[in-house]
Amino acid sequence: MFHINVQWISDPRIAWFSIGIIGVWSVVGYNMILFLAGLQDIPRDYYEAAQTDGASGVFTFFHITLPLLSPTIFFVLVTRVIGGMQVFDLIYMVEDRTSPALKQTQSIVYLFYRYSFINQNKGYGATIVILLLVIVLIMTAVQMYLQKKWVFYS
Repeated sequence: MFHINVQWISDPRIAWFSIGIIGVWSVVGYNMILFLAGLQDIPRDYYEAAQTDGASGVFTFFHITLPLLSPTIFFVLVTRVIGGMQVFDLIYMVEDRTSPALKQTQSIVYLFYRYSFINQNKGYGATIVILLLVIVLIMTAVQMYLQKKWVFYS
């Protein structure tokens, strides 16, 4: 029998992908509920008018559904970027302290934990958190600026 031994979370080359897949899988349901709520909020009148005018499904998707779903897409994008920057629990639960892949899978919040609570260097840990705050603020400000170009509020 052919057997492949893959070290999904201890191989430094693929552990980051494994954690990423677990992270994406863990938020898919929540995001899907948000998108379904956004889709249900789109008035059916637009689709009926487009169908009366003879619009195709692709045209309807790109000119009605996507623009009217853009506030939901924007909300999900902002919350996922902030959530992605704050990943700690997944890495803490999946990776062991002795894992050779731990160095490649550390996040900024995990570094805060390591320096503040394992190394007992609270000042360095606080600096890491302030850096995370600045990064999140900058990324959110950029997203807020760019949303003016593509988010359509009906």
